[in-house]
Amino acid sequence: MMKETIHTDGAKLSVYLQGPDWDGAPTAAIGDFSCKTPDSGLQALRAGIALIQKAGINRVVGPMSGDTWHSYRFVSESDGSAPFLMEPTNKSHDPDVFRSAGFATISKYFSARVPLAHAATSSPTATDAFEVVPWDGTNPEELFRQVYELSVEAFSQNAFYKPISEPDFLAMYMPVVPMLKPELIFFARRPDGSLAGFLFGIPNYAEGPNPKAAILKTYASLERGAGRHLASRFHKSALKLGCDTAIHALIHDDNQSADRSVAEGATVFRRYSLMGLRLDG
Repeated sequence: MMKETIHTDGAKLSVYLQGPDWDGAPTAAIGDFSCKTPDSGLQALRAGIALIQKAGINRVVGPMSGDTWHSYRFVSESDGSAPFLMEPTNKSHDPDVFRSAGFATISKYFSARVPLAHAATSSPTATDAFEVVPWDGTNPEELFRQVYELSVEAFSQNAFYKPISEPDFLAMYMPVVPMLKPELIFFARRPDGSLAGFLFGIPNYAEGPNPKAAILKTYASLERGAGRHLASRFHKSALKLGCDTAIHALIHDDNQSADRSVAEGATVFRRYSLMGLRLDG
């Protein structure tokens, strides 16, 4: 992934000229942003925007480290609780720096927590369309190859989607293999063995070696109802492992899983925003 890093006195960022499309138009991304003061951040942002304009690109999104496979989004609201594993973090003034440069929120997300004693009691209606099975704990590279293939198909219509190669995907996820718990990773398989969905969960090791929360990090499905069945198995398994809380992580406000999270009694504790700027007015 090509990027150009800008350093100013007290701030830095990266410009990715080949970012994801925004409403079908070529778009640059600004990511890896940090600043000691709002003024230094604004100076760096203006330098990044000037570089993007010089390249003939009229739309910018941020913060985003090139695409949605990597770090993106600002924390915009919080209850003050500690960040969970792999959660984006930023200084409280960072979103205002982007607003000062003309950016506005273009997409919203949230994370919520739910007591497993409550969430693990619900069970969706049985189906013959697929069977939910846990990962057997073997051959992690093959696990992530399957996750990659289904992710590409399931996420291809999402806003700001940009393809990623399988080697790049594996390079991102193989380092987390030592932290994986097979009991928190599930596949939904059709009677012919084909994959209908997956759920990737992980203990919240940001709490320490014996976390009490499990993170529902990512799930995708190609079959109606598979997501509900996968989440149900995740909740039940996390409770059996000794966790007391599930974190429904980084859900888009308009996603169907947002309604499901609320229905399961989850409470929002963090909100996030992706911001955008149209340089052509």
